[in-house]
Amino acid sequence: MGSLSIDHGFTAYGTSHWVVLVLFAVGVAAVVAIGRRRPSRRFSRWFAGVVLVLEVAIHAYLMLPPRWDVQHSLPLQLSDLAGPVAAYALWSQRRWAFALTYYWGLTLSVQALVTPVLRVDFPDLGFLLFWATHLFVVWAAVYLTWGLGLRPDWRGYRLAVLITVVWAAAVFVLNLALGSNYGYVNRKPPTGSVLDLLGDWPWYLVPESAAVLLVWALMTWPWTRRGSRRS
Repeated sequence: MGSLSIDHGFTAYGTSHWVVLVLFAVGVAAVVAIGRRRPSRRFSRWFAGVVLVLEVAIHAYLMLPPRWDVQHSLPLQLSDLAGPVAAYALWSQRRWAFALTYYWGLTLSVQALVTPVLRVDFPDLGFLLFWATHLFVVWAAVYLTWGLGLRPDWRGYRLAVLITVVWAAAVFVLNLALGSNYGYVNRKPPTGSVLDLLGDWPWYLVPESAAVLLVWALMTWPWTRRGSRRS
């Protein structure tokens, strides 16, 4: 998702950020409890509707003047795709949609919660939409996995890797055409990030990709052990 750049003084791990992180933890506990105690297709579809409405809202917000900028406003980030996919996973509980929600939501969206690229602070609408969209995607992944009991497997892992590689290649070409940097595949973000530890472009893409593959594999392995499958 493009950074929200109306200056309003957001500070990472300031008061508003900590409030969001506390809300995140409370939400995680709530969706797990709801999924385990009263699994409901109606609730899942209500959840899906909220996620989809939030995604439409934030992209409408980013595409309206004065925020519109072809280099930042198009829904081309993986986190932008994670929202609609999570909504579909909640609505249908299809395996492929769940797999993408699990891997994208619990890594990319969580990263956005921990290291947000955000300049607006509460109560700006951009602040509210940014956090709501990321929170609900992570909550969706948690609800589907620990609430409803859907489980990732190696087939889903391979699918997520393949789709992510195709996305990266397509976005790289679009970035060249637009002069943009969606996904940070053409250069590092302008603000400091963990990518600064991985070398210059394009070399940082190698350890970054390896780290993603490893983390996703570690997120898959516990669920695929024989004892985990039986339980």
